[in-house]
Amino acid sequence: MTTWLITGCSTRLGRSLAEAVLAAGHNAIVTARDVSKVKDLAVQYPKTAYAAALNVTDKAQVADVVGETEKRFGSIDVLVNNAGYGYRAAVEEGDEQEVADLFATNFFGTVSMIKAVLPGMRARRSGTILNISSIAGRLAAPGSGYYSASKFAVGGMSDALRKELAPLGIRVTIVEPGAFRTDFAGRSLQQSKMKIDDYAATAGPRRKENDKTHGTQPGDPRRAAAALLELVSRSELPARLLLGSDAVKIVGNEVDGQRQEIDAWKELSVSSDFASEGSNN
Repeated sequence: MTTWLITGCSTRLGRSLAEAVLAAGHNAIVTARDVSKVKDLAVQYPKTAYAAALNVTDKAQVADVVGETEKRFGSIDVLVNNAGYGYRAAVEEGDEQEVADLFATNFFGTVSMIKAVLPGMRARRSGTILNISSIAGRLAAPGSGYYSASKFAVGGMSDALRKELAPLGIRVTIVEPGAFRTDFAGRSLQQSKMKIDDYAATAGPRRKENDKTHGTQPGDPRRAAAALLELVSRSELPARLLLGSDAVKIVGNEVDGQRQEIDAWKELSVSSDFASEGSNN
């Protein structure tokens, strides 16, 4: 039996993962900003589930939840940073405060959770951290520049974190889902109030009122939850795990395109080096 702390459990992916973890017989701290949305899990699993209100931007609340978890279950074996939301805007349209709020949740909230659990994990020389990112952490679509920036930040931080923690017996994986039938494109998607006509053909189609993908995404949250349970059970974890056939295709094409561009511009790239002795350049 392991103890999982999962953020953002009120809907779909977080909820599905919490249900899978508990059904498998593990302990789970299921959290949401509105704790009433997850209290039923604590009723259903009174010995292994603890429901807690948690806004990851509130550092005092983060500390309280981690402290209560350790008090009840002794340790946190798996941290899943799932809390987050989307934001659509052309870069010029983005509101400064809205973007700051986005980073406060998607990036700095993730960092706060990691910092809160690491002392215990370091003391035990064990633990697993899953940072839920997105394929938007590998490439950016028009209208999603700020959201992608928040997920690129999670990816960069997680890459360094994994290398820092590996010698201490603590594992870190970035999880990069494609499109899943969650509330991401519905309730959890925000956007700028400003609309600039010049971006109607690029960022415009991705505004909520024009996006028709909600409810038709290929990814199944319950199967994603099963995949994450399987992932944590493995002796070795990847640095990054794509979730969904669309994620594999889209990111695969992006990586191939990047390799081709590197090769195409290699001559100009290497021309910036200091010339070696005897060179005519």
